[in-house]
Amino acid sequence: MLTIPIYDTVLLPDVTFYFRKEVIDNWEVDDLEVGEQLIFAFLRNDIDRDNITMNDIFPIGVFAKIEAVDSEMNVKIHTYDRVNILSLDKDRDGTYISETEVRPEINDMDPDERRAMFDELKNAFLKFVSAYQWGLWARGAILQWKNLNEMISATAGYYNITWEEKYQVLEADSVRERYELIENIVYEFFEIVDVANGAELKQKEQNESLYREDAIKKQIEILQKELDEMHPESISDVRKFEKKIEESGMNEEAYNEAVKVLNRMKQEGQNSHEYGMLYDYLDFVTALNWKPAEQAEIDLKKAEEILDRDHYGLKKVKQRIVQQLAVMALNPMQAGSILLFVGAPGTGKTSIGQSIAEALGRKYVRVSLGGIRDEAEIRGHRRTYIGAMPGRIMEGIKRSGASNPVVVLDEVDKLASDFAGDPASALLEVLDPEQNGTFTDHYMNVPYDLSKVFFVCTANTIDTIPEPLLNRMEVIEFQGYTANDKLSIAKKHLIPKALKSMGIKKRQLNITDTAIKKIISNYTMEAGVRGLKKRIDSVCRYAAVKLVKGDEDKISVTPAMLKEFLGSKGIQHDVIEKNTPAGIVTGLAWTASGGEILFIETKIFKGTGKVIITGQLGDVMKESVEIAVSLVKTMYPKLAEQLDANHDLHIHVPEGATPKDGPSAGITLVTALVSLLMKKKVNPAIGMTGEVSLRGNVMPIGGLPEKLMAAERSGVRKVFIPEKNREDLEEVPEEVKERLEIIPVKKITEVLDGCGLQG
Repeated sequence: MLTIPIYDTVLLPDVTFYFRKEVIDNWEVDDLEVGEQLIFAFLRNDIDRDNITMNDIFPIGVFAKIEAVDSEMNVKIHTYDRVNILSLDKDRDGTYISETEVRPEINDMDPDERRAMFDELKNAFLKFVSAYQWGLWARGAILQWKNLNEMISATAGYYNITWEEKYQVLEADSVRERYELIENIVYEFFEIVDVANGAELKQKEQNESLYREDAIKKQIEILQKELDEMHPESISDVRKFEKKIEESGMNEEAYNEAVKVLNRMKQEGQNSHEYGMLYDYLDFVTALNWKPAEQAEIDLKKAEEILDRDHYGLKKVKQRIVQQLAVMALNPMQAGSILLFVGAPGTGKTSIGQSIAEALGRKYVRVSLGGIRDEAEIRGHRRTYIGAMPGRIMEGIKRSGASNPVVVLDEVDKLASDFAGDPASALLEVLDPEQNGTFTDHYMNVPYDLSKVFFVCTANTIDTIPEPLLNRMEVIEFQGYTANDKLSIAKKHLIPKALKSMGIKKRQLNITDTAIKKIISNYTMEAGVRGLKKRIDSVCRYAAVKLVKGDEDKISVTPAMLKEFLGSKGIQHDVIEKNTPAGIVTGLAWTASGGEILFIETKIFKGTGKVIITGQLGDVMKESVEIAVSLVKTMYPKLAEQLDANHDLHIHVPEGATPKDGPSAGITLVTALVSLLMKKKVNPAIGMTGEVSLRGNVMPIGGLPEKLMAAERSGVRKVFIPEKNREDLEEVPEEVKERLEIIPVKKITEVLDGCGLQG
């Protein structure tokens, strides 16, 4: 029988259906006649009609007859039975012929129940279409439906269900099952349309509300501008930031970002939970000084006077700063090197930054970097985080209110790194003149020019500063102060400041020079003057109590009174002993607080050939011990026979609780061992410092000025130093060099000869 493949259409028994001409054309069937019998086969997919096989169709089709064909070839059909399609073949003329058999139905629903369900669904459709403008047209079509089969066939194209779900309706043998499927499909369609219409209505209402809100906002904005002009003191946040942004002089990128945030702030309104964050951002970026700073004329003579007024000594440091200022005076575009001031605490590294700012006529900002572990402390937090803040650099620039302040980055050597990032690496961009012209803080998210900022860094040591960061800076060492320096600093700076801060008149308190010298020698042990300041403050506070009580009108502090004012000695310096046994030699060491002497003690006794090392020595110092032992065995094989398997060698460096490291004790260790093996004493007034090699060469060390000052303070009179450190003697105060006999040496034998340990 002639078979027509169709797709995405539901045809059930007892249905009158109309096919338009364009659909008929796809069938490629000519001369359709009234009464002609057809089989409608349902395609699984919308495929080419030329090569259809049994695998391309569903196994159940519908038998139908043509009832009418109009002049335009539109076809009216009526369906009868469902059929099982047993085979499908293509005829010579291109039409399809199939062999079928009638598929029986299970009529398990009485006519009254079937009619009631149909009426209920038809009424539901009539009610549904009445809400639309096209409902009148649709009502006429609905009233012509005769049963549920016609209903589903006429409306199948409107349901959002798959072709497989539509085919289930045809496949159902049970009439009840089929009608229940139709009922579910129709009611589900009603619900989907109802939800979509509700959402559309809600969206429409929301849009109308937004349009109304925008109109009201514009009216408010107009009225607000009028109010702002009438009452400038009560200007709104938005108007305030609009004015600040326009007057800020921002670069284009920063201006666009600020305007974007301001527009967002307008839309959010004050009740939004993001309003505060947006306000803080605009408040920060508009508080920055974006305008290029005018370079004040640099007066070198005035700068020198300021540096000399505020700081005693530091001749080479001041000289280098003046050189930097001179370059800036000749070429304002040249900021010069980033200065790194390295020295012991209390030597004036941080405070000299204030003097530089005053000499340049610029603002001064100090940024403490000690203990920072989070990279965001330098570059800022991204605004995606709750509680985001700008980095310390930009926060300092904001505080200064200038685009070219003097910024002191304090304690660069105490930066740390962990899972939160490496702050030292983040500083590379800040301190690199090639990059900091477009420094971008994560919080700001726009570039800011740091090239005009005068950066000064401070550190106690360069050992912990990463090499890439250190390479961007010029190291300027701050040497420790001698006792005479400290006396002058106390009289010119520390005492006047202490009296002023505590409200004591100069005539009411006098601290004698001898008392100051005793404080320096017995109550401080540092290279700087921080501890000295604390002791002087303590003396002033003690005197203030007496003055307020009325016990005395005028106080003169003498050395004898210091025990009452400061208690017993606060510091116990190592000093040389008058008589020491063989095997003990005086060495010199550098600490973060300045120089100190230390004693290398050695003992040999019966044992099992062990070398015992005590005194909390670091790895480098332990290696120095091994080198010293090997060198002594090589130089004095006869004497070294004592270091056999029947004797133990014990090397100790007091104080045992203080960690020590570094190679500069090498020559001291060799001398102590030779003294021990020869059983010859070494004069304790002889000190020494230097690294030693296995060939007996004396190699250079660091911290020579501090070590020599410690030697002079401790009673040492002769000091051996490496020949290669001879140039460093220029950094040593003259008064220290005058009191010491300083002997540069190249070989360890020169040291041993000088100590009376000739081989």
